[in-house]
Amino acid sequence: MQRSGPDAQAIAQRSAEAMYAADDASQRLGIAITDVAPGRATARMRIGADMVNGHGIAHGGYVFLLADTAFAFACNTYGDRVVARGASIVFIAAVHEMDELVATGIERVRYGRNGVYDVTVCRADTGDVVAEFRGESHVLRGLEE
Repeated sequence: MQRSGPDAQAIAQRSAEAMYAADDASQRLGIAITDVAPGRATARMRIGADMVNGHGIAHGGYVFLLADTAFAFACNTYGDRVVARGASIVFIAAVHEMDELVATGIERVRYGRNGVYDVTVCRADTGDVVAEFRGESHVLRGLEE
């Protein structure tokens, strides 16, 4: 269940800022976190020439990475340290060099120390869906997990 209110939004924003500051992978790939709220996050990325595979389309790993980033930021909006315990993706349409993608992650349910999040990846210019991702999260208690 999502929490709401100004305190929850402030926690979500602070969590995203701290996480992004330490996220070299997202920064190097040009991923921008454009929106966060409790249980939600939006990430954007442009597909560069170095992200295209031998078929002339974006390597699925980059699309997965963008979706996984939106998922990670969405499930880390409550001030806890949260990691993925599993994820899957369905590729719906080919993505090409110079396409700008937007991934929007939404919390579906949190139970105990676990959660389920859905991420839709779309083309920024048309809104066409290119992938659907589902991630399962787990809140860490300490470094031993």
